[in-house]
Amino acid sequence: PIATKWPAAHPDRLQLYSLPTPNGVKVSIMLEEIGLAYEPHLVNFQTNDQLSPAFLSLNPNNKIPAILDPQGPDGKPLALFESGAILIYLAEKTGQLLPSDAARRYETIQWVMFQMGGIGPMFGQVGFFHKFAGKDFEDKRPRDRYVDEAKRLLGVLEQHLEGRAWIMGEDYTIADIATFPWIRNLIGFYGAGELVGFDKFPNVARVLAAFVERPAVIRGLDIPKRPA
Repeated sequence: PIATKWPAAHPDRLQLYSLPTPNGVKVSIMLEEIGLAYEPHLVNFQTNDQLSPAFLSLNPNNKIPAILDPQGPDGKPLALFESGAILIYLAEKTGQLLPSDAARRYETIQWVMFQMGGIGPMFGQVGFFHKFAGKDFEDKRPRDRYVDEAKRLLGVLEQHLEGRAWIMGEDYTIADIATFPWIRNLIGFYGAGELVGFDKFPNVARVLAAFVERPAVIRGLDIPKRPA
């Protein structure tokens, strides 16, 4: 059913259904990094595409991103949602950006889960209370709760990145792809850098700067194109 709303020009390629949000660009950046052929489709929230029967046939949770890989395991099509799961799948499919050593593989997945369970939800709440409707609430305790947790999470990452080029040391991995779009969004789109005291996290800032300079990241941050 997804193809009725978003017809594939190249049905032999992996199909990406997304929007350039922090979660969405994780997958476009990953695809650009690994060089896997794919076709992006814009899921426009302005017209509630994510609630359409066609999209819900692929992702009943009505969130982006989602993929449909015509060449999934055993050569059979695979539909997949949840950005962290997609990152792990693409890494294992191509043998890239996820260590083959078992211990380091699980350590990398650990940091992906750290982003999925902590950084993403908490930074998103900071964005709501700081930039969007939450800023009008007179009671600032909900905002401060999420700001404090965002600071704590940044502190965990700051300490971990001391002496490391990337989250897993010298190796750039899916943990970085999962994490740094959200940090970029926190201080950029949400404008919450001063609120969370971002200048107190120089290691995080250093690695973020290296991340956004990567050619694949520059391309992936703009895929799919936002609606006009």
